[in-house]
Amino acid sequence: MTTAPLTFHRGRKKRADELPRQAKPEWLKVRAPGSENYHRLKGLMRTLGLHTVCEEANCPNIGECWHHGTATFMILGDTCTRSCGYCNVLHGTPKPADQDEPVKVASAIQSMDLEYVVVTSVDRDDLADCGASHFARTIAETRARVPRCRIEVLIPDFKGDEASLRTVLDARPDILNHNIETVPRLYRMARPGGRYARALELLDRARTYAPAVPTKSGLMVGLGEEWDEVVATLHDLRAAGCQIVTIGQYLRPSLANLPMTRYYSPGEFAELKRLGLELGFGHVESGPLVRSSYHAHEQSQSLVDSR
Repeated sequence: MTTAPLTFHRGRKKRADELPRQAKPEWLKVRAPGSENYHRLKGLMRTLGLHTVCEEANCPNIGECWHHGTATFMILGDTCTRSCGYCNVLHGTPKPADQDEPVKVASAIQSMDLEYVVVTSVDRDDLADCGASHFARTIAETRARVPRCRIEVLIPDFKGDEASLRTVLDARPDILNHNIETVPRLYRMARPGGRYARALELLDRARTYAPAVPTKSGLMVGLGEEWDEVVATLHDLRAAGCQIVTIGQYLRPSLANLPMTRYYSPGEFAELKRLGLELGFGHVESGPLVRSSYHAHEQSQSLVDSR
C-alpha cells in the first residue's frame, strides 16, 4: 500500500491529500474545447472506434491540439494492466488487441492528412511482446498510406524486454519516446509497475541499437520531488543519450489519484529549460501545461535545426 507524502502542520504529521485544495493559478487556466475542428476530429475518432490519450488522460491541451488537427492516438485498447498513481486511464483486465486497429489508425491519419502523429498505448503486460508488434504494424500501415507523415511513438517499457524494443525500432519511427515521469525516490509510490533504472536502460538501448532515431522523455513535477532531484533526473536522461525532454506540471485527475503537492511557477519552468539546454539536450519543452506530445512536431523540428 502506498501513502501520500507527509508534511508538518501545527506540530503533527499531516498527509498531503488532507491539505486544503490550492487555487489553480491563472497560467493553468485554459479555454474549454469547442471549435469546429475539435468536434470534427472527435467525431472521426468515434466513427473509427479509436482512442486518444488526449481524452483518456484528461489533457488540458486537447482543445488547442484538436483545433489544429493534431492528436495522440492510443492503441491496444483503453484499459491498462498497470495502475500508476498519477494516471487517469482505466486499469484492469484488457480486451484482446484489435488486429484491425493499425489499419484504422493509419486510415484516420490519412483522412486527416496529417504530417506528424504521435502513437502511444496503455501498458499491455498480458501480451507476449507487450504490444510491440502492434506499434510496428501501425507505423508500417501509416507509412504505406501517408509516406510523408512523420511518426513519433511513445512506448511503455515492455517489461524491459530488449527484443520488443527492437521490434519497434526496426519499424523506423522518426522519434522514440519513453517517459521517465518522476524522480527515482517517488517511483514506488507513483509508478509501482515501473522501474526508474529500466526506463533509463530502454533509452540507452534505443540510442545504441538505432542511433539514427532520436530519443525523447518526459517528466512531471508537483508530486513531492525536490528541485535537486529534478535536476539529477535530467542529468540521468542526458547520460542515457536522451535528446528531447518535456517538463510539465502534474495536475491531479481525480481524488483517486495522487495529490499534487505544489504548483511550479513559469519562472521555475524557464529555469529548468535553461538547465536542460545547458546539459546538452537538443530541445527542452518546459512549462505548466506541457505534456509529452504537446507541440511534438515543433520539438522534432527544433532538434533537427539544432544539429
